Formats: sequence, C-alpha cells, structure tokens
Amino acid sequence: MEHTSTWLINSFIYLSAAVIAVPLSKALGLGTIIGYLAAGIAIGPWGLGFVTNVQDILHFAEFGVVLMLFLVGLELEPKRLWSLRRPIFGWGGLQVLGCAVLIGGVAMACGVNWRIATVAGLGLALSSTAIALQTLNERHLMPTKSGQAALSILLFQDVAAIPILALLPLLGVISMTNEAVSPVNHAVEAIKVIAVIAGIILGGRLLMRPLFRWIARSNTPEIFTAASLLLVIGTAALMQWVGLSMALGAFLAGVLLAESEYRRALETDLEPFKGLLLGLFFIAVGMSIDFGVLRESPGWMALIVLGFLTVKGLMIFAVARAMKLPFQERPVFTLLLTQGGEFAFVVFQAAVGAHVLPAQTASLLLGAVAVSMLVSPLLLVAVDRFLLPRYARLRKTKLPEISEPQDAPILIAGFGRYGQIVARMMLAQGVPCTLLDHDADMIEAAHSFGYRVFYGDATRVDLLRTAGAGTARILVVAVDDVAQSLKIVAIAREHFPQLQIVARARDMTHWNQLRDLQVTRVEREVFESSLRSGRCVLELMGHSETSAQEITARFREHNLALIEQMYPFHQDRAKLIAVAKQGRQTLEAQMAQERALRAGSVKPE
Repeated sequence: MEHTSTWLINSFIYLSAAVIAVPLSKALGLGTIIGYLAAGIAIGPWGLGFVTNVQDILHFAEFGVVLMLFLVGLELEPKRLWSLRRPIFGWGGLQVLGCAVLIGGVAMACGVNWRIATVAGLGLALSSTAIALQTLNERHLMPTKSGQAALSILLFQDVAAIPILALLPLLGVISMTNEAVSPVNHAVEAIKVIAVIAGIILGGRLLMRPLFRWIARSNTPEIFTAASLLLVIGTAALMQWVGLSMALGAFLAGVLLAESEYRRALETDLEPFKGLLLGLFFIAVGMSIDFGVLRESPGWMALIVLGFLTVKGLMIFAVARAMKLPFQERPVFTLLLTQGGEFAFVVFQAAVGAHVLPAQTASLLLGAVAVSMLVSPLLLVAVDRFLLPRYARLRKTKLPEISEPQDAPILIAGFGRYGQIVARMMLAQGVPCTLLDHDADMIEAAHSFGYRVFYGDATRVDLLRTAGAGTARILVVAVDDVAQSLKIVAIAREHFPQLQIVARARDMTHWNQLRDLQVTRVEREVFESSLRSGRCVLELMGHSETSAQEITARFREHNLALIEQMYPFHQDRAKLIAVAKQGRQTLEAQMAQERALRAGSVKPE
C-alpha cells in the first residue's frame, strides 16, 4: 500500500463512501444530497478520519458548482436572460438586502458589534446554489414559476458576492503601518475586470462557434469533450484571476452558447462531470463541518442556526408572496433559499483576513452555515411528508396525477390560453385527448369547468410514456416556455418517433428552433389573431368586408411563403435581413399595383 498513489487512495475512499451512502439515503427517502453529506461526515476528520485535507478538496469540488451554472446558462438564451433582468435585480436585490438587514439588525439588537453583524448578515443572506439547483432539477421544478424565481435570486446572489467581498476591507481594522492602496491599483483592477468580461462575451459570440465547428469536423468525440471542459475551466480561471465568481463566469459562457448548434452536445458531454463533482462538493461540505466548535458551543451554534434560518425564512416567504408564486410552491421555494450558501465560506474566511471577524466567531458562523446545509435537505423531506399534504388538503380539489397508462390518440402538453382552444376543438368533435400541465392553479380552474387535466412535467420521459406518448398519434406542444417547449420536442423526437408534432411558436426565433428539430407544423401564437385585427382596421378605414378579406388573405399567403424563404438563412443575420427586406419590397410593390388597378389608374393589358 505504501506504493499506492495518494490520489488513488482518496478516489477509492470518496467513491466507496458515495456508493454506500447515497443509495442508502435514497432508499430511506432522504434524497441524494443527504447521502453525500453523510458520506463526508463519515470519512472526514470528525468521523473515521480517512481524509484530513478538507479545504483542498472543497476548492477542487467547487468546480462542480461551476459546471452546473454553465449547464444552467446553456438553457437560457440571451433574450430570455434579458427578460429576467427585473426578477434578477428586483426580487434578488430585495432578498439579499432584506435578509442582510434583518439578520444584521437582530444580531445588533443582541449586542453584537455592528461590523460583525453586517458581515454576518451579508454572508448568511446568501444561499446554496448547489443544493437549490440540484433539488430543482431532481424535482423537475426548473420550468415552474418558483423554479425561475429561485434561479433569478441565485444569479443575483452570485453577482452580489462581488461587492460583498469588496466591502470587507472597508470594514476591517486598518493598522497605521498598512500602506494605503493607490487609486491607480483600483483603476487597474477595474480595467482587468471589464476586459475579462468583455473578452468572455466577445469570445463567446465570435470565436466559440467556429472553434467548436472546427473541432467537430475532426470526428473525435473525446477532443470535443476536452474542449468543453477547457472552455469552462478557462472561463472560471479568468474570472478567479480578476477576483470574480467562477460560477458567474461559467454561467455567462453558457448563456453565450445557448443559441449555438452545439448546445445539446455540450450538455451531454459535461453532465457526468457535473454530477460527480457536485457529489464531491457535498462530500467536502460534510467533511468541513467542525464538530469541535459544535461540541464546545452547542448552545450558541443552535441559536445561530435557528435564528438565521427563522429570520431568513420569514423574509423569503414574504418575497414569495410578493412575487405571487403558486400557493403550493412557496414552502419548497422558501426552504431552498433559506439555508446558508457555499459562498459564505469565502466571505467569512475573507473577513477574518480583513480583521473584521475574530477567528472564533468565523468558526461559529462557518459551522452554522455547514449545519444549515445539512439540515435543509432533512427539512425538505419533512415538508414533503407533512406540510405539502396539508396544503393539498386545503385545496378544493386534489391535483390529478397520471397513475395509469393513457391511450388517447392526442396528447396536449400545456393547457393555458393556447392549449385550451385546441383541446376544446378536439373534445367538441368527440376526439379524446390526454391533457398535461404543471400549473396547479390552472389545473384547479380547469377542473371547475369540467376538464380533466393531469398534473405533471411534460419534459419527463416516464410521465410522457404513462400519458400514452408511445401509442398516441399526435403531440400538441402548447406550453408557453420556449426552453421547455424545445426540450419536450427533442425528447419526443428521440423516444417517441412515431408522434406527429404540432407546436406553438412564441416568435420567429422559436419558430426557427422548432423547424431545426424537424417540426413542420408550427403555428405562431399571435399570427392569426393579428391578421384578424389588421382586417378589422382595414374595414374601419373604409375597405369593404370582401376587400379586407382579400388583402388579409394575400398578406397571409405572402408572409407564410416569406418565412419559408428566410428559414435557411436564420443563422446568417445579414442574409436573413436581406431576404426579409426584399420580401417586404415585393409585397409593397404588389399591393400598390393592386390598389392602382382597383382605382382604375392603371389599365390592365
């Protein structure tokens, strides 16, 4: 054994602990995160003592969080991220500042120094991105309203971590012998930050697609995987070099590649690494829990954990109410954001270096964060077993879930304002449909009108199979979320190739993406209603009903032909604009000639 490499022994220990603890935790109904944390406690310094270099492992395992944020970024196109700017900076800012003020205020009321209270409030206001996103993905909650709200707040927390770290030196006790920092140094650091962010954006826009296209042509999958990892590692290293969040940089790189044709390949290549490294991160968190501090000050530890979880939970629940999240989603949303976060480790350790926190206080706070990360999954199990069933009983109707296989020839995913019309038309013709939606309030409203809509996430293969996708003839994708719509179509194409797909497109970008997935029956959601409104305007302007109908029909025919002409060039913006302009000019000339003919100013030959 003395000749066996240390990394080989440690790998054997980590994998063995995970293989034993995680399936056991799942079998007990406690989830995977608790299994990883328990494995870390068992092999760490306060367990069997197999591993002692906890901090080194924790730093390496943080790359799992980085990979996870990169994959989350791949699911968000820049337009969609821009549409989330208000919840990110609005609700995210309210959560961080509100929690920091409340926690810091309670600490000061208990006699804690204002500097220590401020740092404690800011650090404890942050949440665990790893636990929250892992839980949302496991429960298929990411497409829901609460999932998007949680993602927005977590993204703001990653951004907020930067000014929090910048604030620490200002709060520190500065010795008279310390040299003042030159304004030139501040300017150089700011230029470095701007240059790195600009480099990531420009590189993602201009260089990444050609690079991946060149690598893909080599037909060597392992090199494509290596390039994927190189991209994430390089981005993370650049962000860390300028003192920014590695996870935030990886997320930004993911967003910039969300519209690329290599998005699915990147997800497939990186998903296994993300899972393993996230597991290692949770094991490292379990190992990092300092049971010595817990043993020496159990009362203070319990008071800090209970106090900040209560105060933070009340604030987040208030934010959930203000955001008007669905009633039954608020407990899980609150709990996922209430526990301390991995970035608190960085904040409190930096605060010790800046002479803001005494080492003993930092140990207590770090222990409280680690304990909260251990307790939160347990509380989540309790919420599932005891609280959510009570919420369900408070509802007038129980949400119907698919328990038996369905056999209707038509499967409709999404029973909102679009899917309802399609379903009502089919049902009026006596054609049975299986209806799916994940909005509990919508399902309850539909039930009150006599419609049977099943509760479930249509991006789950098992649920689609139970809903009858394996035998159905037609799948109508009527969900309003673009990413979810594309995911449903991709899953249907892979697992249920016999399905004919009719899809709703939110806009032309979405229309093109659906066509890329070989969906030919795509309807833009407001196209026909806009045409009817235009026809009404023509009639109000003096056109006869027949004339208005003819003009509208001609415009419709031209537009449908034009988008087919534009489709082959939808990834070439310059060519796309040229085709669109030419089509518009042709239509205007044709319409002008017809107007002249009707007016009698031009005599037909």
